[in-house]
Amino acid sequence: MREINVDKVREVVKKLCVEANYRLPQDVLNAFKEGKEREVSPVGKNVFEILEENAKIASTEEIPYCQDTGFAVVFVEVGQDVRFVGGSLEEAINRGVAEGYTEGYLRKSIVTDPLFDRKNTGDNTPAVIHYSIVPGDKVRITVAAKGGGSENMSRLAMLKPADGVEGVKKFILKTVSDAGPNPCPPITVGVGIGGTFEKVAFLAKKALLRPIGHRNPDPRYAKLEEELLEEINKLGIGPSGFGGKVTALDVKIEWYPCHIASLPVAVNIQCHASRHKEAEI
Repeated sequence: MREINVDKVREVVKKLCVEANYRLPQDVLNAFKEGKEREVSPVGKNVFEILEENAKIASTEEIPYCQDTGFAVVFVEVGQDVRFVGGSLEEAINRGVAEGYTEGYLRKSIVTDPLFDRKNTGDNTPAVIHYSIVPGDKVRITVAAKGGGSENMSRLAMLKPADGVEGVKKFILKTVSDAGPNPCPPITVGVGIGGTFEKVAFLAKKALLRPIGHRNPDPRYAKLEEELLEEINKLGIGPSGFGGKVTALDVKIEWYPCHIASLPVAVNIQCHASRHKEAEI
């Protein structure tokens, strides 16, 4: 049994919060370059140039890439041979988020109560934390900074099994079309299919962590990802909603077995600032 002090977790989470907001992942930067080459609209090409310049400034000057520094969504893969010592794991994660957002001068965007008392918590906590138990004695932590604009455009539907592939595609395309320019395209589309009401939303969120261009290992779902990406880019929304060929950088699908009476589908839209960083302890 390997012991890990929760203070180490705090330190890692703190660093990841800052890094995620200052520096876009390399796959996103590569996608900007490729998108600029594919885009036929002069305005669209200019948008990509601005995105690239913005990313360069944020990284070089160590400032947030976007003013909306997001909800801290933390994915924690815990090896089953790990034992945490020194306090509460969840408290350590939230302390790391609070310190990262405070010391990194990141905007605090979380309110204490969603309906009756929308007072800012002042340190961007609490985080949304997803735990999973895996083999081994390591801990892998991923922090995603999820902005509110794109999150607001996400949707979930409990379709009928008879709706099939075409029903799933129709729902996804309508969700993206209805979103229009609001989620700051070019977007990445995370799709969850199967499971239950709550599981499918998690799948859609988790799908966004996969690098751009990495297809689902199941060839059927990989083909569906490619078909959806092609259809979404035919919508003509384009970079920043100004029209063009590149509305989405990628579509990523995660799936799970489901009940014989159900066909859950969730679409989690991610703006062009797909911010997430990971580390292993």
